[in-house]
Amino acid sequence: MNLNLLRFSPGLYFAPAVDWLNTNFHPVFDAITKLIEAVLGALESALLYPPPYVLIVAAVLVVAFAINIRSAVVAAVALSFCLLAGLWAASMQTLALVTVAVAISVLIAFPLGVLASRRKGFEVAVRPVLDIMQTVPPWVYLIPAVMIFSLGRVPAIIATIIYGVPPMLRLTTLAFNQVPKDLLELGQATGAPPRAILLKIEIPSAMPTLLVGLNQCILLSLAMVVLAGLVGAGGLGAEVTRGLTRMEMGLGLRAGLAIVAIAILLDRLSKGALQGRARSPDRSA
Repeated sequence: MNLNLLRFSPGLYFAPAVDWLNTNFHPVFDAITKLIEAVLGALESALLYPPPYVLIVAAVLVVAFAINIRSAVVAAVALSFCLLAGLWAASMQTLALVTVAVAISVLIAFPLGVLASRRKGFEVAVRPVLDIMQTVPPWVYLIPAVMIFSLGRVPAIIATIIYGVPPMLRLTTLAFNQVPKDLLELGQATGAPPRAILLKIEIPSAMPTLLVGLNQCILLSLAMVVLAGLVGAGGLGAEVTRGLTRMEMGLGLRAGLAIVAIAILLDRLSKGALQGRARSPDRSA
C-alpha cells in the first residue's frame, strides 16, 4: 500500500483557497491594509512627534488626573525605562501596534461574548472554535496573514487580533454568565430597559472577570509582537529578533524588559480606566 495516499496535507486545500481570496477579494484586502496602516501610522506619529520627556510628563499628568497617582507612577517608570534603554522609537511602535490590536480584538470579542452568554446555542457552537484557536501555535496565524497581506505591520496586527480574540470572548461569556440572577430580576422588575440593565448592572458586576480577559488579551498580543518581528512588523519584536540572530544578549534582554514595561503599563492603565468607568454609573445612580 502506498502510504502517501493516506497522508493528509492541509496545504493542498488551503493554498488554492488563499489564491482564490487574493484573486477575488484583493480590493477588500487592499482597503483593510490602507485603513490599518492609516490608523497605526497616525497613532505612531502622535506618540513619536513630541520629545520623549514631553510625552512622559504629559502621560503622567493625564493618568494622574484621569485614574490615580499609583497608575501615574507606573506610567512614569515604564516609559522612562523604555527611554533609558535606548528603545524609545521601537517601544512606541509596539505600544501603537498592541493598542490597535487589543482595541479591535475587544470590539470583536465583547459583543460576541455577550451574544454567547444570551444564546446558549451560539456558545456551544463557538466553544470548539475557540478551543482550536487557543491550541494552535501562535506563529501559525502569521502564515495565512502573510500570504494574504504580504510582509509588514498589517499581517502582524491581523494575526495579533486573531490570537487575542479567543481569551477575551471566552472570559466575556463567563463574566456575563456569572452575573447574579437576582440583580437581573431586580432590574427587570423596576422596568429598566435592556440597555440600562447592561450598562448599570451587568457590566459592573462582570467587570472583575472582564478585566482578566482584557489582561489576557494584552499579554497574548504582546507575545505575538515578538513573533511579528519575524515578518517585518518592526518595534520591540524586531529588536528581540535582532538580538537573537546576532547573539547580542544585552539587546535581547533590554527589548524583552521593554516589552514587560509596555505590558505593565497597558495593564495598569486599562484596569484603572475600566474600574473608574464601572464606578461612575453607581455615582450617577
